[in-house]
Amino acid sequence: MTRVTKSRMVSVALYRPDQPGNVGAMLRLTACLAVTTHLIHPCGFPFSHKALKRAGMDYTEKADLVEHDCFEDFQRHRPQGRTVLLTVRGEAPYYDFAFRESDILMTGRESAGVPDTVREQVDAQIYIPMRKDFRSVNVGHALAVILGEALRQTEGFKAL
Repeated sequence: MTRVTKSRMVSVALYRPDQPGNVGAMLRLTACLAVTTHLIHPCGFPFSHKALKRAGMDYTEKADLVEHDCFEDFQRHRPQGRTVLLTVRGEAPYYDFAFRESDILMTGRESAGVPDTVREQVDAQIYIPMRKDFRSVNVGHALAVILGEALRQTEGFKAL
């Protein structure tokens, strides 16, 4: 699927995810919040609604999902707006970032984040502050925290 949505709300991009449970949970979240999700292939698992069923329940089939064959395809067909990478190597904490309704929040792979070639093409990199002796927050939880703040700032919750 390579359609372009015309949403006037923050959207999400999942870069080559590794874990079907995380993808299912994130699609459930975005379906409930009426947020478009761009899935950038290849995934680290055979992608199917059956693989996502446990965490995503029946919500994955209701999600506004746009699949892209690769990052270059995503770049060609994504909606206009800034790509904002959620990363432990971010430049600013998410709560200091001024979100726009056209932003695309991108998560990286659970196992490796995004490669430098992708990192160089995003417009901003943000992070969730956490204890120094911990590596990272689960990617789905990080998305929930930051998506909530982005929707609050852009009044996206009022559209529900």
